[in-house]
Amino acid sequence: MNVIITATELASELAQSAAPVLLDVRYQLGGPPGRPQYEAGHVPGAVYVDLDSELAAPPGPAGRHPLPDLEVFTGAMRAAGVRADRPVVVYDGGQSWAAARAWWLLRWTGHPDVRVLDGGLAAWQASGGALSVDQPAPETGDFTPLPGALPVLTADDAAALARRGVLLDARAAERYRGEVEPIDPVAGHIPGAVSAPTTENVAEGSTVFRDAAELARRFASLGATADAEVGVYCGSGVSAAHEVLALAVAGVPAALYVGSWSEWTADPSRPVATGPQPG
Repeated sequence: MNVIITATELASELAQSAAPVLLDVRYQLGGPPGRPQYEAGHVPGAVYVDLDSELAAPPGPAGRHPLPDLEVFTGAMRAAGVRADRPVVVYDGGQSWAAARAWWLLRWTGHPDVRVLDGGLAAWQASGGALSVDQPAPETGDFTPLPGALPVLTADDAAALARRGVLLDARAAERYRGEVEPIDPVAGHIPGAVSAPTTENVAEGSTVFRDAAELARRFASLGATADAEVGVYCGSGVSAAHEVLALAVAGVPAALYVGSWSEWTADPSRPVATGPQPG
C-alpha cells in the first residue's frame, strides 16, 4: 500500500465521487497555532486537526506528545468525517512531520488506507492547486479505533532494541551528540542508538521525500533494512513518525518510541550517551 501521494494524484482523486477524507494538520513547535493558517487558506475540502489537543495527550512524565486519549482522538476523527471505508490523506505546511503523526496514529488504530501528501501544502500550491477559505462540515464519520496495528516501544523496549537491533535517533545530529539540547533537560542519546536526522528524509531544500531507492540506501547504510528489527525515536514522537513513514516508503517496517527523548530524560536513572555514532 502506498503511504504517500503526490499533489497531482491528490487533485485527481479529489475530483472523483469517492474522494478521500482530507486532514490539514499544520503545526509548528513553539510557534503560532495552525488553525489561523488553515482559516486563511487550505486545500479545498480539508478539515483542520490540532496536533497538541487532538493528536496528543497533555505533556507529562510520558513525554511532550504522549499518545492521545482514545476518546478525544476518535471524536476528532469522526468530526473530520473519517470512515473505515474511505481513504484518508493528511498534509501540513512543513516537511510533513505533523502529517506523519496523524498518519501513524490512524494506521496504529487500524485505519487501512492513510497517505501523506508528499511535499505538503507547498507541493499542492506548486502544482497549481487552489486554496479555499471555506470550512467544510462533513458528515460524522464512523471511525472506530483498534490500537496496536503498528508496533510501539516503551522506554525499556527502546533500550533493549538499541542493543539487539537498530534504534534510530531522528533528531538533529548535534542533539544526538549532546552538543546542544534546546528543549529537553538532558543532552545526548539513548546508548546504542544511531543518528538518523529526519531532515535527511527529504530532498535538499525541499519538502518532498527522497525516492524510495535513495531512502532504502540511506537506511541500509545505518543498518536499517527490511530484515532488521528497527525502531525510531526523536524528541517527542512527532518527527520520529516522519522517519517511520520514510522507512515505510523504503520498504522497512519500524516501531515508534512515542515517548522519545522527552520521556527518556524525565527519569534521571536512565543512562545517557554522548558523542558520535557507536562503532
